[in-house]
Amino acid sequence: MKKCKSCQTEIDAKATKCPHCQTDQRGWVKRHPFLTIILGLVIFFIIGSNSSKNTTPTSNTTTKTNDAKSQPTTTSVSKAPAVPAEYRSALNKATTYANTMHMSKKGVYNQLVSEYGEKFSPEAAQYGIDNVKTDWNANALAKAKTYQDSMSMSPSAIRNQLTSDAGEKFTQAEADYAIQNLNK
Repeated sequence: MKKCKSCQTEIDAKATKCPHCQTDQRGWVKRHPFLTIILGLVIFFIIGSNSSKNTTPTSNTTTKTNDAKSQPTTTSVSKAPAVPAEYRSALNKATTYANTMHMSKKGVYNQLVSEYGEKFSPEAAQYGIDNVKTDWNANALAKAKTYQDSMSMSPSAIRNQLTSDAGEKFTQAEADYAIQNLNK
């Protein structure tokens, strides 16, 4: 016997729901296997993406000889200013969310700046969004297929989920593309 997590009534130790209050007794991982897999993949890709792309050359120096004086002169050729580390990190995270989890542009941005997410500055998050290489239509289609295959949702319900501010936050055009190409 064990106590219910919610009402503290004695219940069978193998019970997955309390017979009195109907509270699910399983742990978070067992209640949310799909999210657990996604979080595991995100962590895997974050660790992998942080181990590369850490050096950026900022200038080249060339030496040439001036024939009249026979003394070498140094000319510095400057490249574009270095991108701040926070901005590069935000881009790496944006790439992971967009290309691994198939999130929308607005969804990625919100995840990057969220106090419960990545906590990047709005400027760094915007840099990540502006420079991520992804196909937002393809992301909407991938999400739509997931909803259709794993949740058996209707096209209308999928469109609503894709465009909802409480859902995926895709644009109407991206959702329309997804629904038009859902069964192709």
